[in-house]
Amino acid sequence: MDHEQVPVLDALAAYHAERQLPFAPPGHKQGRGADPRVRAILGDAVFHGDLLAMIGLDDRTPSRQVLQHAQELMADAVGAEHTFFSTCGSSLSVKAAMLSVAGPHEELLIGRDAHKSVVSGLVLAGVRPVWVDPQWDPDLHLAHPPAAETYAEAFARHPDARGALVTTPTPYGTCSDLAAIAEVCHRHGVPLVVDEAWGAHLPFHPDLPAWAMDAGADVCVTSVHKMGSGLEQGSVFHLQGDLVDPAALRSREDLLGTTSSSVLMYAALDGWRRQMVQHGRALYDDALALAASVRGRIEEIDGLHVHGREDFCGPGRAVDLDPLQLVIDVSGLGVSGYRAVDALRTQGLSLHFGDHRRINAQLTHADDAESADALLAGLHRLAAEARGLPHDRPVEVPGPGGLRTEQVVLPRDAFFGEVADVPWQEAEGRVAAEMLTPYPPGIPAALPGERLTREVVRYLRTGIESGMVVPDAADPGLDTVRVVAKG
Repeated sequence: MDHEQVPVLDALAAYHAERQLPFAPPGHKQGRGADPRVRAILGDAVFHGDLLAMIGLDDRTPSRQVLQHAQELMADAVGAEHTFFSTCGSSLSVKAAMLSVAGPHEELLIGRDAHKSVVSGLVLAGVRPVWVDPQWDPDLHLAHPPAAETYAEAFARHPDARGALVTTPTPYGTCSDLAAIAEVCHRHGVPLVVDEAWGAHLPFHPDLPAWAMDAGADVCVTSVHKMGSGLEQGSVFHLQGDLVDPAALRSREDLLGTTSSSVLMYAALDGWRRQMVQHGRALYDDALALAASVRGRIEEIDGLHVHGREDFCGPGRAVDLDPLQLVIDVSGLGVSGYRAVDALRTQGLSLHFGDHRRINAQLTHADDAESADALLAGLHRLAAEARGLPHDRPVEVPGPGGLRTEQVVLPRDAFFGEVADVPWQEAEGRVAAEMLTPYPPGIPAALPGERLTREVVRYLRTGIESGMVVPDAADPGLDTVRVVAKG
């Protein structure tokens, strides 16, 4: 295929060249109706690119096949058989993928380190989760993706499971052995769905971890806005093989998605694909070299340690690591990652997340020596000023036995059933009716239908007291917890 083509961008240019006068949504009419104060901040180009996909980008019958052509080019670029664009983020895409594999009350094997969007899919669809335990590092208090052997053991206990879902890379950049997990799934004749939201860049450089389609996965969801050049909510899901019907996947996306898709997001996805095909190798040559340099320079800062393969990869841990994810242990400074992120924010540096002892700064192909130097300068100031930051009492992070809660009620039934709000001191032993998710990165510590343990409740409470944010709780301060009324 000719990857110089950008069907969405070309159609957008043609629309303006035709000097179309819209009498259809959006009501701002190419920005003419937008508040000048808004236009002064967003710019006119945002409004000029915001039009209907049908009747605007294409005609009433999509006869120009603009979107279809763009999706075919994306599939060709990464070696997938089918590709679908989504403008509702991978939070929707992963739900569509799940629903194309399993239906109400059917079982799906899922790594317990899944994102909250996966749990939302369970609530909406009534799928019955079979949780697969991640691999736990007891020294670093960190979970890595589940091993293939753990998926095999889960299939042995649940032979009727309709498929499996794994999250890789994790927000910490650690990767599972996808080829081995895919082999386990295919041995049972069922598909593997990969939530690869953090891996949109993986197909475009051989020194990055293997990506899902190359490893034999059946469906792969990627967030192009996370590590690529997409706009927020720009997501793509890819399909190969014959274990998932393309029409079923498309219909599930149509069921959940919007009828007002953003042409701006489509255009950014289209342009990113061309950029990666033509320049991706060179861009990631530079990004990987920059990451290696930054890692070495962080190690020279007293009190900081940037985790590498020697920390995260090996038996009982991950099999690979995305070096562009800089996961920095700040415990040597005597502060939590939450406080460190806040301190760096005051310096004009916005990091991805902090946890009880780490911060995460991601590098992409957009970074250069100037942005790297700014990050390093901020980390030097953090180390120098750490003594003046709040020093909270340590977050009580339990081991895997304390974190692992029992699923006693279907997530949908717990979420939509009769609920009660109880003081957090009385939550132990009750069945959660809500997600309790430290965010970011968005992996629930407890989810609807799980029986709360003392360890999980204490972890969340001490975390909040140290700066953790749990935004999806009915009471974000967690003075009370929403539980099943009779459970």
